[in-house]
Amino acid sequence: MTEADRGTRRRLGAVVLAVLISQVLLYPGVPDLVVALGAPAGIDAGMWFLVAEFGAFVAFAVVWGAASDALGRRLPLVVVGALGGAASYVALAALPRFGLGFDAVLAVRVGGGALTIGAFSLAITSLMDLRGGNGRNMGTAGLAIGLGAAIGSVVGGALADMNTFYPVYAGAAVLAAAAAVAATVDEEAIAEARRGDGGEGRLSGDDGDETGVGFRAVLDRTRSTPGLLVPLAFGFIDRLTAGFFALVGVYYFQDPTTFGLSAAGAGATLALFFVPFALLQAPFGSLSDRIGRFLPVVAGSLAYGVVTIGVGVAPIYPVAAGLMVLVGVCGAFMAPATMALVTDLVDPEARGAAMGLFNVFGSLGFLTGFLVGGGTTDLFGYTPAFLAVGGLELAIAIALLPAVKAIAPGRGVGGLFETDRSVSE
Repeated sequence: MTEADRGTRRRLGAVVLAVLISQVLLYPGVPDLVVALGAPAGIDAGMWFLVAEFGAFVAFAVVWGAASDALGRRLPLVVVGALGGAASYVALAALPRFGLGFDAVLAVRVGGGALTIGAFSLAITSLMDLRGGNGRNMGTAGLAIGLGAAIGSVVGGALADMNTFYPVYAGAAVLAAAAAVAATVDEEAIAEARRGDGGEGRLSGDDGDETGVGFRAVLDRTRSTPGLLVPLAFGFIDRLTAGFFALVGVYYFQDPTTFGLSAAGAGATLALFFVPFALLQAPFGSLSDRIGRFLPVVAGSLAYGVVTIGVGVAPIYPVAAGLMVLVGVCGAFMAPATMALVTDLVDPEARGAAMGLFNVFGSLGFLTGFLVGGGTTDLFGYTPAFLAVGGLELAIAIALLPAVKAIAPGRGVGGLFETDRSVSE
């Protein structure tokens, strides 16, 4: 890998980092922001504020991928998506001056999400096109995502305490900076990397037959090898809990009836989850290569469910804060092993499509986390909501334990989880 390739990787990683920062900047201040934008106070408005953007993420990610394939280039679309997202943030801040209702706010959020996902998704896809190993390139993406969430939550909370709209303005500035960085990326260097891999300079997925075969292979594999549904199910539930914390966690820690934190305090508390989740994924992923997937996936999910419930019943803030750290640690323990199961179970030529399917399930899980968390909290309160979401994680770990043991090699403590099967079998 050349120094130019490393520079390209750093720039693309910076774009991913910036998009995550811009998104999460708003989270700690959502309770006050939605009221300033014309919604009634309460978690229901915050839920729809987040759902509008993330629903657009889910709906338009594939559209941007198809557009990049048709154009034969990705980076111009990254620039357009980032600038469009920045413009949507500016429009959002301007809406109260025109006396428009909250429906207009949600429409702007949908438009902004549809644009921003282009920058995010195509920057990651461009990383996949680079030389230097998919693991390292995706590790760059994962680190950027985790650190972006951590930085955004801390800075966004501090800005929200100064002014409700400061995180919105900051988000626009960060997305504009992402567009500027993306404009400096030499796409010809990425094309050379593809040619070096035998791709003749084509974008991943340019060959419609090849892409079709990949997705057909994955869908056929889910029918002939139902074990592939196991990591997809875990990915859905794991992201559901992450979406739950992004919404309910913010309201929970700021509510005067619980801990009464400021927006800055809530943002810092979210960072207690995001930082270990980001920094520990690489070492825990390597650990799963040595001990197998069973222990990280099953034991990690069980622990994740328990500590999630613990956050919701913690009697004092220091206990809840400590448990948030453990939530991040447990998430980092199970997440890379769950993704690795996908690659373990499919043939190499179908892995790109399989990971795409995994991310679709994950995105739907995140969206469901907003809806389930917001709806349950609105109807029954915080404690039942934490019990429900943590219980879902425990339920899937217990229900799918035999399936994980059947498909995942494991060399747990004392050989307790050791199996005779290899993944390739």
